[in-house]
Amino acid sequence: MLLFLFGIAMPVILQAQTAVSGTVTDQRGNPLIGVSVKVKGSEGGTATDANGRFSLSIPGKSATLEISSIGFKSQTLQVTDASSNISLKLQEDVGRLDEVVVTGLASSVKRSNLANAVSSVSAKELIGTTVQPSMDAALYGKVTGSNVSANSGAPGGGISVKLRGITSLVANSQPLFIVDGVYYDNSAINAGLNFISKAAGQGSTTFQDNPSNRIADLDPEDIERIEILKGASAAAIYGSRAAAGVVIITTKRGKSGKPRIELAQTFGVQMQLKKLGQRQWTRDKAAAAFGALGDSIYQSVNGKTYDYEEELYGNDGLMSTSRLSVSGGNDKTAYYLGYTYKDDEGIVKGTGYRKSSFRLNVDQKVTNFLDLSVNSNYVSSRADRGYFNNDNTSTSMGVSYVSTPSWVNLYPDANGNYPDNPVAPSNFLQTRDLITNAEFVERILMAGTATLKILNKPGNNLRMIARGGLDQYTLNTVAIFPQELQFEKNGNGTNGASIYGTTLSKGTNMSALLLHDFQLNTDLSFRTQLGITAENLNQNTTVNTATQLIGTQTNIDQAGALQGEQEKIIQKDRGYFVQEEINYSHLVLLTLGLRADKSSRNGDANKLYYFPKASVAFNVNKLPSWSMESISQLKLRAAYGQSGNFAPFGAIYTPLLPTGFNSSTGSEVTLTRGNELLKPERQTEFETGLDLGILRDKVVLTFTYYTKKVDDLILDVVVPSSSGFTKAWENVAAIKNTGIEIALAATPIATKDLKWTQTTNFWTNTAKVTRLDVPAFNTGAFGATLGTYRIEQGKSPTQIVGIGGPDDKVDPATGLAVYGDGEPDFNLSSYHSLIYKNFEFDVLVHWKKGGENINLSTLLSDIFGTSPDYDDKTLDPTGQAINGAYRLAALGVTARPWVENTSYFRVREIGLSYRLPTEWFRNVAQVKLGISGRNLINVFKYSSYDPEVSNFGSNAISSNVEVTPFPSSKSVHFNITVNFN
Repeated sequence: MLLFLFGIAMPVILQAQTAVSGTVTDQRGNPLIGVSVKVKGSEGGTATDANGRFSLSIPGKSATLEISSIGFKSQTLQVTDASSNISLKLQEDVGRLDEVVVTGLASSVKRSNLANAVSSVSAKELIGTTVQPSMDAALYGKVTGSNVSANSGAPGGGISVKLRGITSLVANSQPLFIVDGVYYDNSAINAGLNFISKAAGQGSTTFQDNPSNRIADLDPEDIERIEILKGASAAAIYGSRAAAGVVIITTKRGKSGKPRIELAQTFGVQMQLKKLGQRQWTRDKAAAAFGALGDSIYQSVNGKTYDYEEELYGNDGLMSTSRLSVSGGNDKTAYYLGYTYKDDEGIVKGTGYRKSSFRLNVDQKVTNFLDLSVNSNYVSSRADRGYFNNDNTSTSMGVSYVSTPSWVNLYPDANGNYPDNPVAPSNFLQTRDLITNAEFVERILMAGTATLKILNKPGNNLRMIARGGLDQYTLNTVAIFPQELQFEKNGNGTNGASIYGTTLSKGTNMSALLLHDFQLNTDLSFRTQLGITAENLNQNTTVNTATQLIGTQTNIDQAGALQGEQEKIIQKDRGYFVQEEINYSHLVLLTLGLRADKSSRNGDANKLYYFPKASVAFNVNKLPSWSMESISQLKLRAAYGQSGNFAPFGAIYTPLLPTGFNSSTGSEVTLTRGNELLKPERQTEFETGLDLGILRDKVVLTFTYYTKKVDDLILDVVVPSSSGFTKAWENVAAIKNTGIEIALAATPIATKDLKWTQTTNFWTNTAKVTRLDVPAFNTGAFGATLGTYRIEQGKSPTQIVGIGGPDDKVDPATGLAVYGDGEPDFNLSSYHSLIYKNFEFDVLVHWKKGGENINLSTLLSDIFGTSPDYDDKTLDPTGQAINGAYRLAALGVTARPWVENTSYFRVREIGLSYRLPTEWFRNVAQVKLGISGRNLINVFKYSSYDPEVSNFGSNAISSNVEVTPFPSSKSVHFNITVNFN
């Protein structure tokens, strides 16, 4: 009987499945790879192969297919059992109106309905033009409202990212990074170099080790897209960690269909961005700069000079990036596996960056009501960063270089013995060749998401989403200064030093969310989400410094003296949120939300701080009476929100320092008083704008205006000494940022053979201190004599002031003149992509207007008489004084010579590629050859190597100070990419 029933049912079952196939191309007829083709209302689906072809089975005799791909407008297509060899062309989504954007911890919305100005960067924009040194460096010029700058050119990262201006004076100023739902630590941890440099000993108490930041561990090749929530109006749902913005990173995932294999190899070379040259010497100049000793040395070598700029910075660093990825799946399981190996030499011999990154992402439909998603990433890297930036011992390579004239011979003899530098405390060639300053990272990132479909009915869906994430890494820093170094031997130092640092960092985050979608009728729908979150961070850093090294030993137990330091950061955050989204016929969209946070970083760890948000979008073109066919979208939007920022770690406590007395040990109270009543800094933002699409969205304009107020800013303020302290932490200030962001995306040409797309971005921000409960003060540099930042009510928090001379406009109350501002006047970037048949040309240009740096590299080279332009006569209005003497005459009179404009124009990225005909490879592979470059064209008047530099790393204030940094580089790359599908 069973066999009889099976025999009857089998033909029915077979007839219930109908095969449908077809091809998906762009408007020019080029096949599109990886396009998602799904059956609406079912789990069935596939993806197009290398030739744009797909094949899948539909239930019954008819179905609706949903076709979507990033960068193109989604389409639906009705198919029947008679449909075969379907041909479908997707229209490029120039304005990304079909792009899905995150609006909550568990929800998203199409950009056409979005009420916030959320920027996004696709994988093609991120890495499609040229190879990127790191993820954050890949954002240069691509995000409106951002100020991205390198702290130095050292390999391995060191990037500062600020969104919509200044958000704090002393607390965290970098955005929160979230990778596949994991809170990604972006700490920059010092390696203990201050023991050698003493940079934090005079003029500034801030460490200046120039470490890399840990977002550099993330492989940009793995990234599918990035969304940037630039202010509280969008980021409020993330609460106390979101004052500086949120960067949400989604990595690549597998798609249903045949396995897709991608192989890519890039070879390149990087070189110094800009050469300054060296001063041309004579005997009289040598004697004037270095006295009798200089005269004697110059005569002894008969005026022979050495090109030390080429020797120190002229290494043509070879670069290599190897990439393999495999992805695929079926209607139940999808997988993505990616591996990258990067090996980049620096422009200084002995420096470089090597990284291996392995990623595995798996999506599994366990049942018809339970989905699981797992992401994993392992990274191992080494960065050799040299020894640069400011020091007060004249031992760093940069300071030693500007201290040394080109007629002093620093090269080793035939036996490898280096001579002492007769005019400076160190021989920078010896330092380059003998020291070690390396960072070693082992990092694991794990994320898991479970989605339980509690209710799944038409117009009524309830899901429970559980997420967990782990970010764990070990950072080992190794700094070795052998005893034969000039500044370590013969009583000049500590007879060698080995500095070993270890950071163990473990961050976890968990959340449980409920998401309810309810369609009341054809016009009105609601989306409700609520949930709880928990984030934990345990970070333990120890630095052991061994001195008086024994022989050639570098182990810390093979030394005559040893000292240790330890810093622990233990933080626990808890959050609760609720959000309601209302959609009326895609005409009016309203969002209301509230986040409540408590944290061990606050004075009262159990007190809840509330952060509301609200937004509204009005799609005017959705009105029934709308009849302007040329305008495809006209959206008005407004958004409001609040977010927070924690106090610096430990500010709520009064710390104790170890001390010794009468052969006993104990603790003593420091001179800075903690404050258990400290409140988190609070940001309140309101933004408004419009989105305009014309000619069927071939031209899309986005305009945004925002005001961002940051209240309860935290400072360590001076207090009366009668209190027993000299400083105390208080909420004493407020800042207001205002800005404009404009983005224009267009497709000027779209024919069968030629396609031109472009995106142009403009943004500007101004800031003002609106509250200051303490007297105005200078901060963030090395004093008013050389130029410094000044926090003053009614003025910009990044204004640069200094002492003023008779030709300067001096404030009689302070005796200071204003010489500029660290904030640029505006940024303008433009990305263009031209495709002609199988050729593709991409270019990104970036113009930054205004903004000033405090350039103390020039001051040091002037003092030692080595400035390349020392003998030019371009500064003195009378044309009499040479530049070096003119600047030095101003020292102690005015700070003007060392405050320089940092405007620039750059060709940030440029690339040309060619897709070989697929028929050459029997249509089983797509091969692309290309050549590309990074920072190849740079136009600026700044007198040093690069106007993008920061001696103090990513500090909130003081990110525009230069002291002999590792110079920036430019690079050229040759690449080949092969896709099998």
